[in-house]
Amino acid sequence: MDIVVDFDGTCVSHEFPVVGKEIGSAPVLKKLVKNGHRLILFTMRSDRPVGGNTGDPTIHDVTGMFLTDAVNWFNKNKIPLYGVQANPTQKNWTTSPKAYGQLIIDDAALGCPLKIDFSISERPFADWDAINKYLISNAII
Repeated sequence: MDIVVDFDGTCVSHEFPVVGKEIGSAPVLKKLVKNGHRLILFTMRSDRPVGGNTGDPTIHDVTGMFLTDAVNWFNKNKIPLYGVQANPTQKNWTTSPKAYGQLIIDDAALGCPLKIDFSISERPFADWDAINKYLISNAII
């Protein structure tokens, strides 16, 4: 199964523009890969080497290699990615920018179990204990 995974608030706590704190995602993501699933990172992060006007007064100008930071987190945790920002096979049959997968794990998705732990973050983030239980009970891992 191809599984699309968000980054901030899902794999790590919300700390953009830096990479957030550990929230328990790595062991579960490793189980998914070990069980033959392919992970596709699908995030709002992008590499922005040159700054400038964002065109939106509510979004400040940020410059940095933010997508690369997320990919490096997966590499550091020895979690292979099948795709980044797209499923590698979808270009053969669609021009849609939405990453294709059979399952999406995203803290912003309706129904994604969330956790609030103020010692980690002031914003809710994905509850990987609950996600792990769901994946086991549905024979995904």
